Amino acid sequence: MDKVVQKLVSRVLERHMENLREELTRSVLEELDRERDKAGKPGSAATDGLFKAVSAIHAVTAQRDVLRALIDSTAPYSGRTALFVIKGGTATGWHGHGVSDSIKDFSLDLTALALVRVLNSRQTFAGSSSEMDGKFISQFGGPADPACVIVPLILKEKVAAIIYADSGHEQRGALDRSALELLVLVTATWLEVTAGRKPAGREAGHESDVPIARGAAAQAGGSFSDPFAAHAPAFSHATAVTADVERIAAGARANLSGISEEDADVHRKAQRFARLLVDEIKLYNQAKLLEGRKHKDLYDRLKEDIEKSRATYQKRYGSTVAGSADYFGQEVIRSLAEDDVVLLGSNFPGYTK
Repeated sequence: MDKVVQKLVSRVLERHMENLREELTRSVLEELDRERDKAGKPGSAATDGLFKAVSAIHAVTAQRDVLRALIDSTAPYSGRTALFVIKGGTATGWHGHGVSDSIKDFSLDLTALALVRVLNSRQTFAGSSSEMDGKFISQFGGPADPACVIVPLILKEKVAAIIYADSGHEQRGALDRSALELLVLVTATWLEVTAGRKPAGREAGHESDVPIARGAAAQAGGSFSDPFAAHAPAFSHATAVTADVERIAAGARANLSGISEEDADVHRKAQRFARLLVDEIKLYNQAKLLEGRKHKDLYDRLKEDIEKSRATYQKRYGSTVAGSADYFGQEVIRSLAEDDVVLLGSNFPGYTK
């Protein structure tokens, strides 16, 4: 029945895609005109430029093409733009304009003040580039005007990427926050629409209900196709995560040699699921994580997130053969507290100094 429904949804969406594209473009531009009228500003040239930009984004449906169209369309509204993929707790360069190709191998420091604000609030940051990652400014140079904008690209209610923009190295270069936010919003909406054209099936046993960002961590199952799946920097935290999961799995194979392969597989899936949940906590609580380790009260600062994730883990694996292993609690200590339970504080369940 799932396959039948998927085919029907895909067929209906395909049939109406052209009308949907036109309707979205028209609605966006009408709303833009209304906002300009309220402000008493003429629309003409500015609106025409945005119309062309929105049309360029809607003219393609392959996700990578949509994202490239987004970056290309920002050229009139910023001196330089760079898109960074959020995956596995890192932000790595994917594509840009006005920056060198080396952006594709550059990883941002997610503890930088501006980036922490964007990831925690999921809102645009508009401020000084001095609050951006210092390594980025050092490698690619600072803008002539110190102002910058960082816009989150949100998919399925998660930050999948961030778009950094500034006026570039030239004096009086462009930097139009409103236009950039509009283009990113249009792109996110269009990606959501096009993702529904060919729904992906769900295999039994996949961790498809994990509330993780598509592009923020490895996705298992679900109906969203990661547009950044092929993007893999030479080395990143994501690489370390994969290696770590394999290490844990290898240990499980050794430690679970006395049970059936079917039960051992459940244990391995529970370990991976715990890792995904804890990675999600780390990704969206960078500031709290640093402060909690410093003051040794991680659990108090992250209690709500930890307990929600614990409940999700228990719902999935609490009544299975892996239920007594408490892989989630182990992962909280290993990953959040860096194997030092003292950093979690005395209120952490099972705390022993």
